[in-house]
Amino acid sequence: MNHGTNKAFRLSNDQMDAGPAGSADADAELVAAATRDDLAAFEVLVSRHEKRIVNIAYRITGDYEDACEVAQDSFVSAFRNLKHFRGEARFSTWLTSIAMNQARNRLKQVRTRRSREPVSLDDPILTDDGAMMRDPPSQSPSALESMEKRDVQRAVQDCISGLEAEFREVLVLRDIQGYAYDEIGKVLKVREGTVKSRIFRARGAMKDCLKKLMGYL
Repeated sequence: MNHGTNKAFRLSNDQMDAGPAGSADADAELVAAATRDDLAAFEVLVSRHEKRIVNIAYRITGDYEDACEVAQDSFVSAFRNLKHFRGEARFSTWLTSIAMNQARNRLKQVRTRRSREPVSLDDPILTDDGAMMRDPPSQSPSALESMEKRDVQRAVQDCISGLEAEFREVLVLRDIQGYAYDEIGKVLKVREGTVKSRIFRARGAMKDCLKKLMGYL
């Protein structure tokens, strides 16, 4: 790829994310244009889906920097393989499949070179509106509330990260990203019944884990 395509893969967090419920027709038109080397069309696809892909990658890997790299690699791979996209599933579903594979590969690489690192209060956190910096310590009452909220967010992510891969993936796609069961089946290439069974078990494991971490057991 030449340098002229680089701007298509810059991952900002100030764009609106269409999410899995975005317009399939609009994506199809953009994909068709992008296959004709229309980089502007692909930039729109990136801006539409990047936050969702970053969030999925973050929930799977548990690391924000890894998530950004996974997202960038996913869009590069999608761009290179657009001509092979047959439209049998929505573009968002196809893109999520690529991102899941990239996240799995990233996890394997990370686990071979380092153990889990503690999270700094200076690190950015992910919210529904994208990435934001943590608030600095404050003496105001709201500072304690913010710290408690972060503790809950950290506990949730720790429990997600502790799930076996097959359960973590369905939980992220269903309960965090809101994908339909059939879409999850297409992404993970498993039957819808298998998806539902895994979600049931994943939710049970999450409930038990959160109870332990939050001191309810």
